[in-house]
Amino acid sequence: MAGKSKADGGIMETVKTIVWALLIAGVFRTLFFQPFWIPSGSMKDTLLVGDFLFVNKMAYGYSRYSCPFSLCPFEGRILARAPERGDVVVFRHPVNGSDFIKRLIGLPGDTVQMRDGHLFINGEPVKMEPAGIFTETFRKQGPMGYYPHCANAPVGEGGLCKKERFIETLPNGVSHHILNIRDRGYADNTEVFAVPEGHYFFMGDNRDNSQDSRFPVVSGGVGMLPAEYLIGRADRIMFSAAGRSLFFFWTWRADRFFEAVE
Repeated sequence: MAGKSKADGGIMETVKTIVWALLIAGVFRTLFFQPFWIPSGSMKDTLLVGDFLFVNKMAYGYSRYSCPFSLCPFEGRILARAPERGDVVVFRHPVNGSDFIKRLIGLPGDTVQMRDGHLFINGEPVKMEPAGIFTETFRKQGPMGYYPHCANAPVGEGGLCKKERFIETLPNGVSHHILNIRDRGYADNTEVFAVPEGHYFFMGDNRDNSQDSRFPVVSGGVGMLPAEYLIGRADRIMFSAAGRSLFFFWTWRADRFFEAVE
């Protein structure tokens, strides 16, 4: 009997340990980090469909979208640090409630415009240099099964999908890749957007395949995003899977494990 009691006690201790570990992990996730799996190609080639990353929810402070409402019972956002131009940010869409990930382009008080596919901030053209061709296989990607958009379309199943790649350098010196699928696309020429105080302007790096601040919220875009909808900053890709599920280990992209998001 003594042996049985000891065994039962050992099982209970194991169960308690697991429960506490899950509880601590849940609190840690809720307060500090949020997992995010890239579902679409709007941020290629910085982020690929199937990249899995953790969002730093403490990067900018707290809002009702970056921590539980019961723990943060306030409206708006308390900023610990202002977001910086070039940050890759996860935020809550102000209308449909889904989580988006885009690059921060325009700060409060800025003007932003696209002219012939070239980005202008505060009336000045942003430096853009050719950086070769981005290629990928034309096949269904991620759990949604979307095909990539190709500059050399039409491309058959399993063929090579190509896009022009450029290095864009923002006014604060942050450089990153952007992709171009077509010239004179719908959002390659826009009005001048004036970013209001307390709002931010976002764009996807895959410029011809991104519903972002160039588009109003009524048409599925982001519009000018209020600061309270920011969730956090994407800092590092933990691992990446090219298949339909993260559990398809044979599709993992080992070269993207623990890669910094730039």
